[in-house]
Amino acid sequence: MAVAGMVLDKWGAVWSGLASLVFLWPMLQNHIPTGLRQWLTILADKLTTLFSPYLQITISEYGDHRFRRSDFFLAVEAYLSHACARRARRLKADLGRDAKNLQVSVDDHQEVTDDFRDAMLWWYPSNKPTRASVISFYPADDERRLYRLVFHRRHRDLVLDEYLPHVLAEGRAVTVRNRQRRLFTNNASNNWNPYRSGNGIWSHVPFEHPANFDTLAMDPDKKAAITDDLMAFKESKDYYVSVGKAWKRGYLLYGPPGTGKSTMIAAMANFLDYDVYDLELTAVKNNTELRKLYIETTGKSIIVIEDIDCSVDLTSKRKKASGDKKASSEGEDDNKPKLPTEEKDDGTKVTLSGLLNFIDGLWSACGGERIIIFTTNHKEKLDPALIRRGRMDVHIEMSYCRFEAFKVLAKNYLGVEKHELFGEIRQLLEETDVSPADVAENLMPMSKKKKKDPDACLAGLIEALNKAKEEAAAKAKEEAEAAAKAKEEEAEAKQKEAAEAKAKEAADAKEEDEGKANG
Repeated sequence: MAVAGMVLDKWGAVWSGLASLVFLWPMLQNHIPTGLRQWLTILADKLTTLFSPYLQITISEYGDHRFRRSDFFLAVEAYLSHACARRARRLKADLGRDAKNLQVSVDDHQEVTDDFRDAMLWWYPSNKPTRASVISFYPADDERRLYRLVFHRRHRDLVLDEYLPHVLAEGRAVTVRNRQRRLFTNNASNNWNPYRSGNGIWSHVPFEHPANFDTLAMDPDKKAAITDDLMAFKESKDYYVSVGKAWKRGYLLYGPPGTGKSTMIAAMANFLDYDVYDLELTAVKNNTELRKLYIETTGKSIIVIEDIDCSVDLTSKRKKASGDKKASSEGEDDNKPKLPTEEKDDGTKVTLSGLLNFIDGLWSACGGERIIIFTTNHKEKLDPALIRRGRMDVHIEMSYCRFEAFKVLAKNYLGVEKHELFGEIRQLLEETDVSPADVAENLMPMSKKKKKDPDACLAGLIEALNKAKEEAAAKAKEEAEAAAKAKEEEAEAKQKEAAEAKAKEAADAKEEDEGKANG
């Protein structure tokens, strides 16, 4: 007992001395020479390393970058905010520039713990004080924030091989879920300036279109097929790698105006949680600019070229014989930008070859998880090479409104799923070609009367459908009469031509007979 008491007294004195040293160290630092202070710090680190079983990893905010924050640091910040923040006692809240929801994260100098496969880990957010005497243009020099990860050395392999990749993947997923999705458009190349905000290759605004597949006016079976295809694409990264294809997919949306092509794009973006890049081809000077635009897009995005048949001339075929080229040059001029069909790029225009390579060439494999969408009102006018499978993998016809699509609109606009007028409306929709946009406009209860009476909206739709039916019948009758008249005129012209030919033949024969008689 006496020996034990002596040992306790000895260690008690040691711990008391260490506690006093820790308490007095901040004051002693001011009186210790710089060289000695650095030596003592190194010695303390060595002693800690020698006796402590714990290891430490530091993740800096900027790392090797001066202007851009480290992707790994941002992933760690998102991961801790999502997985560990509720266990911390001090938090901070902010609404990030690209975030759509309030972001709650762990405050600086607040320890949080994490458990990964029975391994306990400690995270310590901290920052280094600002150097007030130094003026710097680099954000990293003003204030450096960092995360320290502490763990037992027996978990070294687990942390390096599994835990840190897990934190990176989960943090990126959280960032994608929390970010404010954006709608991009390409700037004219003469305004490109990466050092000025808003003057880069792409400019953007928040994407806030409310369309989704539940409110999209389309046959339910067709919608289910589209959503299944989109989800299969989103979850097939490993499959695309295994078959040696770039992780992208092309969709061609075609149909008459007002059938919901743009709404379909918005519904796809909301379903997948992707950004949208609206590419305006008329602002692109050449193939090189087109490649630059593609490279500057990010993954998890939809690249859209709307009304591609109107943006540039893609209706002509590739270069054929010189006679065909000459004949085509004498054709009708529609006063719209022409897309050269020659393989050679003259440096001033986007060529068909450049557009094909943009969709399915080597440059299309730069990055992954992208969807490319073309829309057109006239599918038959596009070059077959542009819309073949492998480039435009899925062709979706956006047709006129039929009864199944009408039921979706009636539920969305009026909250009505069954009504006695549905039978008459169904018959009219089968007999009349009207776009979903026209049907929706007639269902919108804009007046005070319609706001309180869905019956008035449906009756108004029936009236509009009957009017459209009559107009279609009148137009068909006019077209039939015009066709009959044209056919009659053609027959008369043929008869006149035949009579003239016969008269000429008789005159020639008479002249020949007279010549023989005179001879």
